[in-house]
Amino acid sequence: MRAAELHHFNTRPAMPAAAAVLAQAGAENFPVASRLLPRREREHLLAVYGFARLVDDVGDEAQGDRLALLDWLEADLERVYDGEPEHPLMRRLAATVRELSIPAGPFRRLIEANRQDQRVGSYRTIDELMAYCELSANPVGEIVLHVFGAADDERVRLSDAVCSGLQLTEHWQDVAEDLARGRVYLPEEDMERFGVTRDDLASGRATPAFRELMELEVARARALLSQGAPLIRTLRGRPALAVAAFVAGGRSALGAIERAGYDVLSGTPRPSRARRLASLLTTLVRGG
Repeated sequence: MRAAELHHFNTRPAMPAAAAVLAQAGAENFPVASRLLPRREREHLLAVYGFARLVDDVGDEAQGDRLALLDWLEADLERVYDGEPEHPLMRRLAATVRELSIPAGPFRRLIEANRQDQRVGSYRTIDELMAYCELSANPVGEIVLHVFGAADDERVRLSDAVCSGLQLTEHWQDVAEDLARGRVYLPEEDMERFGVTRDDLASGRATPAFRELMELEVARARALLSQGAPLIRTLRGRPALAVAAFVAGGRSALGAIERAGYDVLSGTPRPSRARRLASLLTTLVRGG
């Protein structure tokens, strides 16, 4: 049953509960509700986070017809802009969207990214993967800039680089977890270049070839973060500090992968709190 039918019968499909979705915020690598921000901005960012996490949970974890559930979410998103949304997290998002006049486009792209996840399990080239990041990651940064009242073309361009770098970082941390879901985000042409196969990934053993592959991918993610880091200098006060924290979080996560010898198959490398703080201080001192 597709979205229009679900709405016609006034039946909301089984969705992740709002409390369960928001409870994950504390475990995120790059938490959006930074304590550095004023309470009102934190509330808006949590509303955005709730939407993004809800869409990801439907795309990754939901039972049954995920495409139908995503259709229903898109219909509820339309009600955010014209009507009364039904899911509690969508009602919370509506208050933020209406107060800040955030356009619908970035939210729609996040839903489309999760539709793509249902159809596409791997990417041939890094360019194809970057096109996916334009749907799955970059809209989040654009929305955050709207929350900050700072969404102009140049800032969005810089934000896209930061968000794509963070998305790649998360993919590189979660190679084993993604494989268990039937997805491989490492570009196929890169795997072929280094002689790495899906069987190698499934073995859970980081071969020398795999470590060399990951060294390349980590360098790519770091370059994107550096490309977008000048965004920090275009902002003032707490928003600048929050964006610096996002960039530093990505850099510290990449550092953790490096310190693990690029082995992301036997476990997920995570930076310590001290490492994250050191990365933040370095990012601030260098001005991005």
